[in-house]
Amino acid sequence: MDLDLRKLRYFAAVADQLHFGRAADELHIAQPVLSRQIRALEQDLGAPLFTRDRHGVALTDAGRQLLADAGPLLASAHAVRRRVSVAARGSRRLMVGFRAGIPVIPAARAFEARHPDVIVDVQRIESDDQAAMLLDGRIEVAYVRLPIDETGLRVTPLSTEPRVAVLPAGHRLAGKEEVTEADLAGEPLLWHADPNTQPTRRAHPNAGYLVRGVDETLEHVAAGRGISFLARSASVFYSHPEVAYVPIPDLAPDQVCLAAAASRTSSVIDDFFAAAQATAEITAECGNYEMWQLGSDAIS
Repeated sequence: MDLDLRKLRYFAAVADQLHFGRAADELHIAQPVLSRQIRALEQDLGAPLFTRDRHGVALTDAGRQLLADAGPLLASAHAVRRRVSVAARGSRRLMVGFRAGIPVIPAARAFEARHPDVIVDVQRIESDDQAAMLLDGRIEVAYVRLPIDETGLRVTPLSTEPRVAVLPAGHRLAGKEEVTEADLAGEPLLWHADPNTQPTRRAHPNAGYLVRGVDETLEHVAAGRGISFLARSASVFYSHPEVAYVPIPDLAPDQVCLAAAASRTSSVIDDFFAAAQATAEITAECGNYEMWQLGSDAIS
């Protein structure tokens, strides 16, 4: 039996809303039509996906499993449509995503020397959208920082980078050469919007502020709403008069990887992976600061 992607999209909408009426409105179809499509999907799969009673709508175990699998399937279908559209226009482009502080241009130059007919476009991404943008085809390759949901992705480690504590300029520890986690015990900690990036250690109470990206982090730290931790390259790429960066050696280093959708295979993507890995090796040999600065100058 072939899985009907339209029914799968309908299922995902109901699973998101847990309400047939709201899901029907979102899909711009009549509720009875939506109910019939869900029943047909349940018959196709031979399992009930929802329980429906006076308390409302809930996912069954089978429904929860389908929801976990549906995201990558729908994203892959969307990516196929996007790639076909690009091919129809005769475009030869490789869209590369990157997290703040990771230089892309050195690898792009090495890649373009081998593929002069392919233009490398770059797009800044954040922690909460790095996996989704790869799966739905908005970007084809990405420099990501762990943790990331690796479902449906191939992820290749590139390098590690020490992290720094991000403190208000007037903080009692702002002038130190380095600090430890113990030094910062009890300090309010800013939380990243992506739940995958929540710290595993709970030594610091949640200040109640959610941040997305480096820019928001620096503004909240400058306002005294909490402290944060960033990769060391932030101190090269981002300066702020009211923020201090202090090394914190006992914090686990930041891990930088290259990622692509597992379903997306091509010699072009493989060659970019090879260029990125070669660049990472040169960075390790020549010293990080010089390479960070090269990347900073190239993309600023």
